[in-house]
Amino acid sequence: MSSPVFRQIARTGPIVRHLGLAALMACIAIQGADASDLFKWVQYVPGGLEARAVTDAASCPAATIDGAAASMNERSTPGENFPVRGCVLQIPSTAKLLTIAGVPMPLPKAKPNKILLIGDTGCRLKGKQVQSCNDMSEWPFRLGADMSTQFKPDLVLHVGDMHYRESACPIGNLGCAGTPFGDSWEVWKADFFAPGDSLLAAAPWIMVRGNHEECERGGKGWARLLDSYAFDSTSGAAGCLGPQKPYTVDIGGVTVFVMDVSTASEKVNATQVEWYRPQFEAASSIPGPVWLTFHRPIWAADSLKKGVFTGDNKTLAVAARHSIGPNVQMMLSGHHHTFEIMSYVQDLPVQVVSGHGGDDLSPIAPTTVKGIKMEDVEVKDGIGRPKVFGFSMMERNEADPSGKSWKLTGYDTHGQVIGACAIEGRNLRCD
Repeated sequence: MSSPVFRQIARTGPIVRHLGLAALMACIAIQGADASDLFKWVQYVPGGLEARAVTDAASCPAATIDGAAASMNERSTPGENFPVRGCVLQIPSTAKLLTIAGVPMPLPKAKPNKILLIGDTGCRLKGKQVQSCNDMSEWPFRLGADMSTQFKPDLVLHVGDMHYRESACPIGNLGCAGTPFGDSWEVWKADFFAPGDSLLAAAPWIMVRGNHEECERGGKGWARLLDSYAFDSTSGAAGCLGPQKPYTVDIGGVTVFVMDVSTASEKVNATQVEWYRPQFEAASSIPGPVWLTFHRPIWAADSLKKGVFTGDNKTLAVAARHSIGPNVQMMLSGHHHTFEIMSYVQDLPVQVVSGHGGDDLSPIAPTTVKGIKMEDVEVKDGIGRPKVFGFSMMERNEADPSGKSWKLTGYDTHGQVIGACAIEGRNLRCD
């Protein structure tokens, strides 16, 4: 678990910039010298719910279900830059109380009314793209994670891209000095588990795979620790497989259809179109309302180049354009490092983009989305709030039994509202 020192850093924010780096690192080293790693959470998987844990201990932590002892099984054993074991325990739908290492864990509500959306949370280190991972104002994922727990979500939906530290911090750069890089436990801990520990304990999670969790990037850690499917070290690239099949989560009158579009090409890829089209058709056969959740948005813009809005995914657009049925109400994504919500002139699901969780923000994402055209699709209504770190909250209108009436609010990392829309079916009414 994260040390009190890191928690204090999270709450003091810009003070980090004024501390001597050597003194800070020494303080952290003293605090964590005898500490061990144990992170635990509850996660939806195909067909049900699992308790998960990551530990550097010699065995998985003790667990109980409704007061009876329950054994966590090894999901993954230590190996190849991961000196930790992943642990898993299937949770029966009848469970009322779950504990791991003596700590009560959150169990799902039959009808979650407050759903937190957060995405693109890691700290970017890739070649010349260098983010100040040591500066809470420049990389505020922990601040946003801690703040979002104050809203008491019933469910957390991470829309992908947890792992970003791909190359070494440049020598002499104090903003990221001392940070690990590559697909290793130390990076996954620094990028996701340590700063997100309070949010991991706040509610059950749905984990969506982003392009930074592709096998050649952070995919080995994804496969060992977070993938909703079972881990097999002998399959794929040291256990990392290509895009997985979708699965569904029932959230009380709404079906969340979780897709892996981590490798979906921005340009039309005919082979991928044939992979994704049946998935959109399958979602369209489920009684509505259905929410598609996947990392890369289909019709959304994060920049304007030579008078043309860019950022839409043409492979997914071809696969989905005539395959999404009227039962599909919304699409929930990240990938673009901004907050956007859009409805369309065409009869298409509302698109929500909540990719402002921590990584470098899109510098030229649009502030006005109404009228944006991408291929044959035009934005009818919505809002864009670029250059603000934060998270989003979906709140159910409990007076509407159809499950199609929600309020979406975007927040910054200090909990201040940056935009809000009422969602009625596929229509928006925005402040």
